Amino acid sequence: MYQVLLCLTDQHDWRLVALGGAVCLLASAAAISLFHRARAANGGARLVWITLDAVVAGCGIWATHFIAMQAYGPGAGGAYNIPLTILSLIFAIAVTFIGLSISVSTRQGALAALGGAVVGGGVAAMHYTGMMAFEIPAHIGWTAETVAVSILLGILFGACALFVAGRGDSLPNALAATTLLTVAIVSHHFTAMGALQLTPDPTLAISGLSIPPASLSILTASAAAAIIAIALATAVLDRRAKGEIGRQQMVLDTALQNMSQGLCMFDAEGKIILFNERYAAMLRRSDMQLTGRALLDILREEAAKGQWTGDAEQFLARLVDDARMGRTTTDVVRRFDRSIRVVNQPMQGGGWVATFEDITEWLEAQAKISHMARHDALTNLPNRVLFHEQLEQGLRRAAANDQLAVFCLDLDHFKDINDSLGHPIGDALLKQVGQRLRETVGEHDTVARLGGDEFAVVQIGRSEEAAARALAGRLVEVISAPYEIEDHQIVIGVSIGISLSPQDGSNPDELLKNADLALYRAKADGRGTYRFFETGMDARAQARRLLEMDLRAALQRNEFQPYYQPIRDVASDRVVAFEALMRWNHPQRGLISPLNFIPLAEETGLIVQLGDLVLHSACADAATWPDDVGVAVNLSPVQFKNPNLIASVTDALEKSGLAARRLELEITESVLLQNSEATLTTLHDLRAMGVRISLDDFGTGYSSLSYLRSFPFDKIKIDRSFVSELATREDSVAIIRAVTGLGRSLGIVTTAEGVENDAQLELLRREGCTQAQGYLFSQPRPASDVAMMLDRPRLRASA
Repeated sequence: MYQVLLCLTDQHDWRLVALGGAVCLLASAAAISLFHRARAANGGARLVWITLDAVVAGCGIWATHFIAMQAYGPGAGGAYNIPLTILSLIFAIAVTFIGLSISVSTRQGALAALGGAVVGGGVAAMHYTGMMAFEIPAHIGWTAETVAVSILLGILFGACALFVAGRGDSLPNALAATTLLTVAIVSHHFTAMGALQLTPDPTLAISGLSIPPASLSILTASAAAAIIAIALATAVLDRRAKGEIGRQQMVLDTALQNMSQGLCMFDAEGKIILFNERYAAMLRRSDMQLTGRALLDILREEAAKGQWTGDAEQFLARLVDDARMGRTTTDVVRRFDRSIRVVNQPMQGGGWVATFEDITEWLEAQAKISHMARHDALTNLPNRVLFHEQLEQGLRRAAANDQLAVFCLDLDHFKDINDSLGHPIGDALLKQVGQRLRETVGEHDTVARLGGDEFAVVQIGRSEEAAARALAGRLVEVISAPYEIEDHQIVIGVSIGISLSPQDGSNPDELLKNADLALYRAKADGRGTYRFFETGMDARAQARRLLEMDLRAALQRNEFQPYYQPIRDVASDRVVAFEALMRWNHPQRGLISPLNFIPLAEETGLIVQLGDLVLHSACADAATWPDDVGVAVNLSPVQFKNPNLIASVTDALEKSGLAARRLELEITESVLLQNSEATLTTLHDLRAMGVRISLDDFGTGYSSLSYLRSFPFDKIKIDRSFVSELATREDSVAIIRAVTGLGRSLGIVTTAEGVENDAQLELLRREGCTQAQGYLFSQPRPASDVAMMLDRPRLRASA
C-alpha cells in the first residue's frame, strides 16, 4: 500500500490526475445512464443501446488510463506502441460489451453483478494491454501481489456498480452506481501503477511504431472530448426520455385510476406487479398490501375470512398454466353479491394481465331484454316466440301415451269494448283475462298471449280428450263471467279452437294452424263456445282463402255490379225507389250470391271498398231515373266505423249530381250497438245533408224502441221472416200490425221485405204497411232493366 501511495504522490502530476478522474466520472455517469436506457428497450433497440454504452464506457476507461499515464513521470522519456495502444481500446470496448450484455439481459442481482465483474475484468485487460504499449529505456517489472489486488479491486467495484444499477432507475441508485464504477476504474489504475517497477537500461531503444506522449495527449484529449460530447448528448436524451416516460407514466396512472374496469398485473409466479384502485375496491382488497404480494397468499387470507371458497392452490395453478401456454381465459365470478367478468390475458415473458368488470347491471338488463323479447308487455304472459318454444319442448317431453292439447282463444266483442270504453279499459280487461287464464289452467300448462285479443294454452300430460273438453268448458265459463273495471261492468265471451297431438299434428306450426281452424269454426257457430279440429276444416279453410283471393282480384277486375229491386208504394201501386244489391259476376263461377261473399268481405275489411263502389254506382245510375224515384243502399256496420263515410257519401252525390233526398241509406240494429254517441252524430250529419235513413231488418234483433226515440228514422223495414209466415202464423200478423201502427204513430214509413204473393200483399195493405218489396214485383235486375221495371207493374222472378 505504501508503494502505491508513494507512486501516486511523488510520480504523478495531480492536475492531470484530477482531469483523468473527472473524465472517468463523466464517462461512468454516461455509462450508467445508457445502461438503464438499454434495460428499458427490447430487441434490436436494446442491442444498439448496449453497443453505445460499451463504446462510451470503453473509451472512458481508455482515456482515463492514458490521461493518468500522462500524469505519470518515471524520470525518463517514453512513448507508446500504436498497435498495442489500439488493441487496449478494443479490449476495453469488447470486454465491457460482454459484461453489459450479461447485466442488461437479467433482473437477477447475481447475474447483474457477474456482468459488472466482467466489466471490471475489462478494465484490467485494457490497463495491462496499455502498459504493454508503454516503451521506455528501462526494464518493466511488476509486483505480483499488487497486480492481483488491482484486478480484484476492478472486479469487485465493477460488480457492485452494476448490481446497484440493476436495482432500479432511481437517482440514488444512479449516483451510487456511477461512483462505484468510477472507483473501480481509478482504484484499479493507481493500484496497478503502484505495482510497476522500472529498471533503467540506456541500451533499450524505442520502436518506430510508437507514438510520442505529445501526440498521445492530442489523441487522449480527442477521446476525452468525444466522451464528454457523448455523455452530454446522452444526458440530454436521457433527460428527455425520462421526461417523456414520466409523462407517459402519469397518463398511464391517470388512465389506470379512471378505468371503469379493475386491472391487475401478475408476474409468472403469481405475484402482483401493478393494480389500480378500481381492482382493489371491486374485490374489497383496499386494506391489503398488494404490490409484490403473491395471489395465493391473498386468497388464503380471504378464505380464512370466509370471502373465498375453493382450492386456492388449484385456482392459481390453472391461471399460471394458462398464462404459460398463452391462453386467454374469460370467467364470470360472483363476489359480494356482484357478478364480475374476469379476462386473463397472458404477457410475453410470463405472467398475465387480469381485467375485472362489474357486469351485474348488464346481466340484469340482458335478462330484462330477454324477458321482454319473449313475454307480452301488457299481461307478462309468454308471447308467440316463447309459446312456440314451450310447445316444442312439450312435444319432446310428452310420453307415447300422453296427449297434448293446443287451445287457440279469441275474445268475443273485445273490439266493441275498445271502441266504446277506450283502450285503457281494454288493456285492463286483457290483464284480467290473462290472470283468469293463469288461475284456471293446470300447474304444468302454458298460457300465452299471441297478440291483440288472441290467447293460447298448451295442456300437457293428459291422455284423454275429455280433459281438453273439461278445460275448454271451464275457460269459456271463467272468461265469460262479468268484469268490474273502473265502475264499468263488462261482459265478454270467448271462442276456442282445440287441436290434439299426435292425431291433429306432431309439430307446433301444424297444431297451431289446426287449432286456429277450429277457432274459426267456433266463431262461425255463434261464438262463446269451443270446437275440436276436424279434418274437413282444412278443406273449408282452403276454400275460404281461395274465395278471399278471388274477392281481392275481383275488385281489381271490376267484377262487381249493382242489381236493383223495386220498392212499390202499396196504396198507389207504383215504384217509388230501388234497393241496390251487389252482385259478383265471377268469370268461372258465374253469379255469386251476396250470402257467400258479404260476410267474408266484412271480416277482411274489403266491405269498405265494396260499399264505396256500390254507393257511387247506385248514385250514378239513379241520377238517370225519374226525379221521383229514389235509391236505397245498404251500409255494413264495418262501413259505419269508417271515419271517411260522410266524405264518401258527399263525393258520390257530387259526382253523380243526385239530389240527397233521393238517396236512402239502410242500417241494421247492430250499427246502433256500437259507440252510440259517435253513431248518432254520424246519422245526424247524414240527415242534415238531406239523406234519408232506414232501419233495416227491424224485429230480428234487439228491436229496442229507444232506437226510434234516439233518432228520427225515415223508414222501418220489416224483415222477410215475418212476411213469409203471414198466412200461417197469427203472431206474425200481430207483429206486423204493431210495427205498422208504430210507424203511423211516429210518422215513419214502413216497408215489408220478401213479398212473394198477392195474399201477403193484401194482408200488408189491410194492416196499413206503406211500401212492399219482393219477388212478387221483381227479382233484382241490372241497371239496364230499370226502365222496364218502371213501366211494367210486376216482373215476377219467373219472367
